[in-house]
Amino acid sequence: MMRARGFTLLELLVALAIFAVLSVLAYGGLRNVLDTRAQVEVEAARLTALQTTFMLIERDVEQVLERSVRDNYGDTRPALMGGGDSLLELTHAGLRNPGLQARSQLQRVAYQLKDGHLQRLTWPVLDRAPNSAPQQAELLSGVATAEVLFYDRNFTPQRAWPLPGTGSTAPQMLPRAVEVSIELTGWGRVTRLFRVVD
Repeated sequence: MMRARGFTLLELLVALAIFAVLSVLAYGGLRNVLDTRAQVEVEAARLTALQTTFMLIERDVEQVLERSVRDNYGDTRPALMGGGDSLLELTHAGLRNPGLQARSQLQRVAYQLKDGHLQRLTWPVLDRAPNSAPQQAELLSGVATAEVLFYDRNFTPQRAWPLPGTGSTAPQMLPRAVEVSIELTGWGRVTRLFRVVD
């Protein structure tokens, strides 16, 4: 006659212990995979923001026009300037007008670094009224430093534009190219050179 044979208490405890160890190892591996995936997504989003920033700067610089503007105080600001309160400020063409409104296709934009955030400022009008305020859009965060160089007609780098001594009311020549360097925390310095179309 056959006797029914089951697991002993000791065998059950050994099986549960093995299952617990395997579960802990599997959870640790899964946790590492999920952490790595989250970090990759953060870095991918940061890379996308950097690429978008450089795309916007490239579009603005390549469409720059020699159109000076008046600021909130009525003073003339050159068509393209940099090295002062803004990293880069310019007038560019190509403002979209899908509603075919009666308005200019020119726009004044500026880029500034504020508290580790690179911002793009746009004004609704070229020649501002005393109460004209720009719209601000944050492009990048975690920016340690940002610098702009302007290459003159002799391809000599200049830290400020317009060149000193030319005056704000004199007709301004545009630089040949604009170099933008952005140092991101944890990534280092990324530099791009944008040509100015004559």
